[in-house]
Amino acid sequence: MRKPLILSLMLCVAACGGGEEKRDRPAPLVTLGSATQHVFSDRYVAVGTANANEQVSVRAPVTERITQLGFSDGDYVRQGQMLAVLAQGQETASLASAQARARQADQQLARISELHRRGFATNANLEAQTASAASARAAANEARATIGDRVVRAPFSGQVSLRRISVGAVVSAGDEIAAVSDLSAIKLDFTIPETMLANVRVGQDISAKAAAFPDYIASGKIIAIDPVVNPQTRTATLRAILPNRNGQLKPGMLLSVTITSKTRNAPAVPELSLVREGDASFVYMLDADQKAKRIEVKTGGRDGNLVEIISGLKVGDKIVTEGVVKLSDGAKVRTGKAKAGEAPAKSK
Repeated sequence: MRKPLILSLMLCVAACGGGEEKRDRPAPLVTLGSATQHVFSDRYVAVGTANANEQVSVRAPVTERITQLGFSDGDYVRQGQMLAVLAQGQETASLASAQARARQADQQLARISELHRRGFATNANLEAQTASAASARAAANEARATIGDRVVRAPFSGQVSLRRISVGAVVSAGDEIAAVSDLSAIKLDFTIPETMLANVRVGQDISAKAAAFPDYIASGKIIAIDPVVNPQTRTATLRAILPNRNGQLKPGMLLSVTITSKTRNAPAVPELSLVREGDASFVYMLDADQKAKRIEVKTGGRDGNLVEIISGLKVGDKIVTEGVVKLSDGAKVRTGKAKAGEAPAKSK
């Protein structure tokens, strides 16, 4: 009895199902856009070390006691400004003595010259006294130079280091008195692989950023390329100059360097419009019957969400920019933008 009952129920369900309206799956909804023209560049990022435009360690020329200092911690000093004075009592006395001898020799030369003019002195006497006067003047000049060596001056304008010496201290010849750094510009040294050498040149623009100032981007130019490639690392060293008018960048800082090369105009499409299959890339275009047509393209560089198209498309070509994941070659589509929360329309 059970089998005829089950069979009757199955037939009833089948009959009821056959009365429902058959529904077709709607065509995918996609958004169209155009391939646009965009400026692309090849970028290489390196890491470099900042150096002062000019930097020197000013050192004591002789062993002597410091009697005067002309700078404080971190001061800005002008070229020729006095940084330190070393004791010069003995040298001053030597200069006074040399100047006295020079005056005496000049006076004696004047008398001998007058006697020679009147015929009472020989040429030999005049020549000897001339040489003696010149020697005395040279000794005086040497004494002045010795005193000058005990006045240490800034070789160029710049910032001085923190002071580590005091008045009264005795410094030995070669001891550092101060380090002077010209920070009006920064020399930035960084390395690139030897394979990149064809893409760089002297005068090329670069940009640099320090971790200490993430919102500050410094612009500069490459001023030199080391002619020797490091045989161990296979890298070449480049030097760029960066204006540093506000003094933010400091010698010793680690900077991230961006080199831009091969700037070009090319067709561009959004990243979301591309379909990847292995190493190949495709976009979808629509034919006259509103059917998707898959086109293979060759891609290049990227800039944000835009991808460079080397071949396969030209500027202005209409492509599917949204909804490519729902498409297959030859599929019928609908165009437009679906509103948030709107159900797909039924196809009739």
